[in-house]
Amino acid sequence: MHLKSLTLKGFKSFASATTLAFEPGVTCVVGPNGSGKSNIVDAIAWVMGEQGAKSLRGGAMADVIFAGTSGRAPLGRAEVALTIDNTDGALPIDYTEVTISRTLFRNGGSEYAINGTPCRLLDIQELLSDSGIGREMHVIVGQGQLDAILHASPEDRRGFIEEAAGVLKHRKRKEKALRKLDAMQGNLTRLTDLTSELRRQLRPLGRQAEVARRAAVIQADARDARLRLMADDLAQFRETLAAEVADESALRERRLEVEGQIAALTAQEALLESEAQSAAPLLASAQQSWFALSALRERFLGTASLAAERLRLIGPEIEDESQSGRDPEALEAEAAALREEEFSLGRQVEADRAALGVATSARTDAEGVLAGEERRVAQGIRSQADRREGLARLAGRVAAARSRREARAAEIERVAAQREDARTRAATAQREFAAVESQVAGLDAGELGLDTQYEETQSRLAEADAQVEALRHQEREIERDRAALAARLEALRIALARGDGPGALLQAGDAVGVVGTVASLLTVEPGCERGLAAALGPLSDAVVVRDARSAIDGILLLHRDTAGRASVVVLGQASPTPAPAGAPPAGSRWITDVVSGAPELLSALASRLSGIVIVDDLESASRAAVAGLTAATRDGDVVGPHVAYGGSGEAPSLIELQSAVDEAATSLESVQHALERTRFELAAALDAQRQATEVAEGALARLHESDARLAAVAEQLGLLGQAARAATAEADRLAMAEQAALEALASDEATLADLEQRLETAEAEGADEDIADRRPHFAEVAEHARAQEVEARLAVRTGEERLASLTARAEGLERAAANERASRRRAIERREQRAREAEVAQAVARGVDVVLRHLDASLARADLERREREEQQSTRDATVQQVRQSLRDLGSEMERLTDSVHRDEVARAEQRLRIEQVEGRVIEEFGIEPDALVAEYGPDQLVLPSPPAPGDEVDPQAPEPEPYPYDRAQQERRLKAAERGLALLGKVNPLALEEFTALEERLRFLTEQVDDLKRSRTDLLAIVKEVDERVEAVFTEAYN
Repeated sequence: MHLKSLTLKGFKSFASATTLAFEPGVTCVVGPNGSGKSNIVDAIAWVMGEQGAKSLRGGAMADVIFAGTSGRAPLGRAEVALTIDNTDGALPIDYTEVTISRTLFRNGGSEYAINGTPCRLLDIQELLSDSGIGREMHVIVGQGQLDAILHASPEDRRGFIEEAAGVLKHRKRKEKALRKLDAMQGNLTRLTDLTSELRRQLRPLGRQAEVARRAAVIQADARDARLRLMADDLAQFRETLAAEVADESALRERRLEVEGQIAALTAQEALLESEAQSAAPLLASAQQSWFALSALRERFLGTASLAAERLRLIGPEIEDESQSGRDPEALEAEAAALREEEFSLGRQVEADRAALGVATSARTDAEGVLAGEERRVAQGIRSQADRREGLARLAGRVAAARSRREARAAEIERVAAQREDARTRAATAQREFAAVESQVAGLDAGELGLDTQYEETQSRLAEADAQVEALRHQEREIERDRAALAARLEALRIALARGDGPGALLQAGDAVGVVGTVASLLTVEPGCERGLAAALGPLSDAVVVRDARSAIDGILLLHRDTAGRASVVVLGQASPTPAPAGAPPAGSRWITDVVSGAPELLSALASRLSGIVIVDDLESASRAAVAGLTAATRDGDVVGPHVAYGGSGEAPSLIELQSAVDEAATSLESVQHALERTRFELAAALDAQRQATEVAEGALARLHESDARLAAVAEQLGLLGQAARAATAEADRLAMAEQAALEALASDEATLADLEQRLETAEAEGADEDIADRRPHFAEVAEHARAQEVEARLAVRTGEERLASLTARAEGLERAAANERASRRRAIERREQRAREAEVAQAVARGVDVVLRHLDASLARADLERREREEQQSTRDATVQQVRQSLRDLGSEMERLTDSVHRDEVARAEQRLRIEQVEGRVIEEFGIEPDALVAEYGPDQLVLPSPPAPGDEVDPQAPEPEPYPYDRAQQERRLKAAERGLALLGKVNPLALEEFTALEERLRFLTEQVDDLKRSRTDLLAIVKEVDERVEAVFTEAYN
């Protein structure tokens, strides 16, 4: 046997897994200081069970774990595995290789293993002890110990030799045998004392047993009758319970079936919800894509409509406007000809003015000759001639000319007003067109803002949906926990309910002065319930009453109703509980410090709990017992100076059940509060989800409204453009009409002025006067002079008018030529601008047409995908609703089945309680197992006749009585007869005979045990002697 390999993981300086392989013989490990050579030796000692940190050159056991460096983090555990070659079978295990491993965690936990199987340290020590290695069975010479070994005393050297010889395992075996001898000697002494005491007790019991034999037969009859009646009751109760259990099995099978269906439907619902959650983003994405493509299509349709409207507004290319008017060069040539004619006419006018001056001088000379009267006569003759010839006709022409002028002026005003109105309407339409056209950019920006807002609202809605689903899942989890806690609390309360003697007293209540149970009136620190129940003993299940009279009444009630037995605690005075004298031992507490309750009850229990401490384990309890105290452990074991009891397998006491009920009720209340909080949060989340849905729907509606506004704006732009063109055309037509009317008005005014002047001249001349004799001569001279002047004046005026007309015509022709040139230049500019706008509009229309074709295809695909997703979602929602409806139906059926099962469980619990009461009475009163009672005394068994009493004369010739069938009424009569016989017999000790027999058997058993102990003592002494001889032989062999 030799060490084969050593594996270190996280042990001291070995941070990474390191394996050292050893060969038979001597193995040397060399290296510089601090390289970890000593850590290998420490690892071997540690894996074989070393428990001292100082032996491993550390302050605490946790120091063996790699503590980390500047470049590597510390580890959480250290592990060492040692492999031993067991080819020679030195270790008592069926393996050729044995691997021992030890793991230490930083939190203090430790694990051992042999060949990978977890084990105890003791298992490793026992495995290694047979081969002479292990803890304290091998020699490790550490640093600084060589000098101590070289200078060791003879005693120390003897110790080294004993270790090398493997004497320690034999010495331990001898010490173990000696300890058994010491313990056996104490047992032998106690058994000797017990046999002496039993022999002393047998003498008076023998006399009492002799007296009791007479009543044995009667008691046997009474016992047999009672047992048979109880067996009958127990059989009937069990048959009823079996029938109820059969019904319960059917209900449970149906409930299991329903639970399976609920689990399957729940899994299906979870799967559908998972699919819905997975499909929801796809559906939302499809809807969002469809909405985005629809909005984009509407926007492009609006753009196309706008481009078409602009093309329509631009209209077909108009004809060359330069050909619509006269040629400006021809106008300029005509104006030049008029200017030449104007120059010639100007010179003629100057000559006519000179002739007019001469005629005026002649008239002046003629008038200078004539006197004023002559001038008057000549003037009167001319006036009378004019009046006679055409005054009336001239006045009519003047009136007609005035009417024509007024009508022409009214027509000019009407045309001017219509023209201004048309221009105003055209300007208004152009302004409105520009304003509406400027709104398009704002609507496009608003459209983008609405798209972003709709996406944000959809994102918030998805978050709200996810939060609602998470809260619903949490609500279901808490509801399941609440149902489990409620079921556990109900089961604990059913278990807490008592149906025996304490139950009868609690049911009586105030009638017998019952206050409650000890378990319900005391409050115990968590973890100390079993210890307190063990310390109180039977009183842990006791009933608390107000006074001693109530206790007597309760016991009488139990006797009267044959309701079993019960422990009763009488409340004491409300006096302070005396504090225990002194402090408890280390690691323990006075048991009165861990319990609280009413002062009266604590006073009543003070004597029971006095001098008792609560400890953690039996080791601490042993130390307290040595100090003369009684200790109760938290596991329910009690150890005193002279008495100890405990163990496992005992049913929980009422104190433990009450503590469990309180804990379950607290947990249920906490879970209920958590459920209410979750439901409140779920309501808030549902409200947030509803608000998010409303906001998303509002954003979608606003997006649709924006699309509608864009379409309306495009339509409004078309109407305004048409109105502007119509108003502009009407204004141009009215302007031309106004110009023609102005020219006609100017002609009419000139004609009217001439006629008015002539009329005024005719009216200004005086009436006919008497003409003197010289009137013909003077008239002829004056007439001739005036005629010449008039002709000269008319010639001048005609020339001036012709000159003015020529000047105006020349200026008009020049202005017309300039206007025509400017008009043609503006027409060319407008034609170029419209061509550019038409080209841009056509390009936009072509691009929009291409985009719309692609958009229609994408929109069709998006609409198809959206409809498919929505149909899948609708189908999935319908399936989920069906599954949830099925779950609700199955849940209702499950509740009905659960209620039925609970009611049946309560009924069965009551039936079992009756059976337990009968079984308890059988065991308590007769010491017979219930099954044995039914098998031996059941109603199907024959009733054996009563045997004769000891000492009675028996006729040997008389036939033996035969067994007879069971009859309940007969057995009841038999029981009453036996009770009357016992009453007539008087006072007897019914236990004397049994105690005598038991003491005889016990004495016989103890005598046999004493003999066995003596034989065992002899065997152990032989083993000790054999060990001493073996140690001597091994030591001698090692020394030599």
